[in-house]
Amino acid sequence: MTSGAKGADRPIRVLFVCTGNSARSQIAEALMRRIGGPDFAVESAGTQPRGVHPLAIRVLAEIGIDWLAAKSKSVTDFGDDSFDYVITVCDRARQSCPVFPGSYESLHWGLVDPAEVEGTDEEKLTAFRRTRLELAQRIRPFVEAALREAGRKRPVLLA
Repeated sequence: MTSGAKGADRPIRVLFVCTGNSARSQIAEALMRRIGGPDFAVESAGTQPRGVHPLAIRVLAEIGIDWLAAKSKSVTDFGDDSFDYVITVCDRARQSCPVFPGSYESLHWGLVDPAEVEGTDEEKLTAFRRTRLELAQRIRPFVEAALREAGRKRPVLLA
């Protein structure tokens, strides 16, 4: 983490950004809240928010995360907020992601948008499940590294 490192009394602030804040960043936020627990304050936003995709809600429900109340948010909603990490999960958002106040580490996890997959309902659902798995596989080691960087130790929860 950069010089804006926080003490053990403050959660590690993470923002996930994608274009629509409908699938990838929503799934990432939900998984990060579960895996990171109270050591993390997590948000997600889109450069052009368009509503949470029903299949994102469904694949989260499959693993016991109730995401029905989730709303798409705009990156402009967080323009005055500071973060420790800003993680873009799509190439388009990476190119248009605004700069946030303070110092933070910017990461990019380019993932295919499951909302753009065409095919049968089952093929679309498979794409969302694959995105959930890919994000979980990235979030677990990220949580471990961020906790280490912040000088905290605890076991990482499984999603």
